[in-house]
Amino acid sequence: MSITLIVILVVVVALVALITVNYFRMKNAKPVANSKQIKVLNNKNFKAATKRGVALVDFWAPWCGPCKIIAPVVNEIADSQNEFMVAKVNVDHNQQLAQKFKVRNIPTMLILKDGKEAGRIVGVKTKKAILREVEAVMAS
Repeated sequence: MSITLIVILVVVVALVALITVNYFRMKNAKPVANSKQIKVLNNKNFKAATKRGVALVDFWAPWCGPCKIIAPVVNEIADSQNEFMVAKVNVDHNQQLAQKFKVRNIPTMLILKDGKEAGRIVGVKTKKAILREVEAVMAS
């Protein structure tokens, strides 16, 4: 066997091992507690809570690995500002809301302005990217 082939095999094995370890770490990660600044929304209180102003609403589920990754970022956003509401909707318990807003993938964050969708962020994004989207909606 040539040295190049051995190096390639070692790199491939290392990458597979790294992906496997990270997968199990993410899958078994404990859920992050919500910030006290985050409003928990459901089918009953959603319309009243979002009808005025701007709201960043995180659609999530407790079993979702990427939702666990984005949770600390959402907490930071909620704790660091007071210009808009930050809220969460558990899609397992509020399937009607997820269907109403056509949430197909989680995490999905909707930016609502006076109760109407003005922006959508799908997947894990940085705090800076999320705030940029919210600020764009607030400026419009």
